[in-house]
Amino acid sequence: MKLTVFGATGGIGQEIVKQALEAGHEVTAVVRDPARLTVTGERLEVARADLKDPESLRPAVAGRDAVLSGLGARRRADAGIATELTRSVLKALEAEGVRRLVVVSAAPVGPLPENPPLSDRIARKIVGAVLKDIYVDLTAMEAELARSATDWTSVRPPRLQDKPVTGSYRTVVGGFPRAGHFAGRADVAHAMLAMVDNPATVKQGVGVAY
Repeated sequence: MKLTVFGATGGIGQEIVKQALEAGHEVTAVVRDPARLTVTGERLEVARADLKDPESLRPAVAGRDAVLSGLGARRRADAGIATELTRSVLKALEAEGVRRLVVVSAAPVGPLPENPPLSDRIARKIVGAVLKDIYVDLTAMEAELARSATDWTSVRPPRLQDKPVTGSYRTVVGGFPRAGHFAGRADVAHAMLAMVDNPATVKQGVGVAY
């Protein structure tokens, strides 16, 4: 497939690019600073673009089979960026007629699993209060997705870890794995790539956790 990756210099984004190349896909990585992208490959094209300008993004998404996005705030001060930049991506996709989009969100944006332990409910409230601005941003981003004409999927991991890809994670379409407290960035990327051609995940939030 021909894939475009936004947020390609982030922890999840770089893993998406790396794993997609290893799987034989053609990848366009859209970045603000090419020097921060450490992944290389014969089927990799690096595109520098203004992520706030939909017109500048159109060449990077034209003719692609799917787009994956790791865009989001890396710190509380960046809250709002996920919605703003995803809105630009959506406008570019709709202008080019590209339908499939898979993005990273976060577990607190979606529902709790059925019959969650008390500790999970307490932890969700604490995390939600501490990182409120970020989750407000991601909630607004998902609202933009829902209003769009794209075949979107929002992937919602809990606390992220840096560890090698295992493929041993759980996913719940429209929900979240019970007692799922962590997910590795590499496995989130793995899950996102697996969802690209999974029709059951279209227009759905999907919880991902160990």
